[in-house]
Amino acid sequence: MGFQTEFNSVCKFKSEQELYELLEYGRCKMRKSGFRVYPTGQKVIAYSPANEAVAIVKISASIAEITFQGDEVTLVEMDLVRKLTEEEARVQTALAYEMFFGEQGSR
Repeated sequence: MGFQTEFNSVCKFKSEQELYELLEYGRCKMRKSGFRVYPTGQKVIAYSPANEAVAIVKISASIAEITFQGDEVTLVEMDLVRKLTEEEARVQTALAYEMFFGEQGSR
């Protein structure tokens, strides 16, 4: 058992439904497996399941717990600050591939 630290600028969605709720309603709750530390109160870049930068969000809560089934999970609540412009999304996506997602950015 241990905590996995998330990058301060990354909040990656694994579910299209969670991302849809964020963009449609301006708030959402994301569920991640394992114990993770999210920077509550900090603004971060949100990425789609396809690793594309989508928006700036503010983390409002991060709760790590063990479920009744014995699974370690982290629930993260966030508020939409704003969607990224097309240019911002392109640049952030390229940087994320190089820094976080382990793929080489285009040169």
